[in-house]
Amino acid sequence: MNRRDAISTVAMLLGGTLINTDAFAFNLGKNVSGAVSLFSAKDIALLDEIAETIIPETNTPGAKAAKTGEFMTVMINDCYSSNNRNIFIKGITKVDEEAKSKFSKGFMDCSPQERKSLLTVLDAEQKEFTKQRKTHYFKIMKELTLLGYFTSEVGGTQQLVYVEVPGRYDACIPYKKGDPVYLNP
Repeated sequence: MNRRDAISTVAMLLGGTLINTDAFAFNLGKNVSGAVSLFSAKDIALLDEIAETIIPETNTPGAKAAKTGEFMTVMINDCYSSNNRNIFIKGITKVDEEAKSKFSKGFMDCSPQERKSLLTVLDAEQKEFTKQRKTHYFKIMKELTLLGYFTSEVGGTQQLVYVEVPGRYDACIPYKKGDPVYLNP
């Protein structure tokens, strides 16, 4: 069973007991997820490329292999407030606009080095916004990229090391640079 099936099953079990029939009948026929209406395939492809720039493919798969663009759209639609959702949606177009103003071409047409330099500028910009206690779209993108990648099957099995039954608790274990990080539930 993959992660999506497990989450869906748990949601059905828990959510089904909490929702009464009137609420169900009221929402009947509506698009519950709404992700299709908020984000186009072009938006998802752009988010995949942004995520791939943040976590590129090396000897392990990158963020695009974990389908983080699709993950971001689901999380934004289902879990974020309308204010943060609007900031994120406007941010998708801002990334493309910034690329056009800086490189005279869209983000998708930029080289990997140009993409990295643009996202580095946006990261510095979001750090200044955070100091002023404002929400910046790139911070949301970056956080969702990390969450989507490291909770995916690709990130959890090929990037992190999972020890199902570690045996005993070792508070301090030696760590050398380059050692994999452990994923413990």
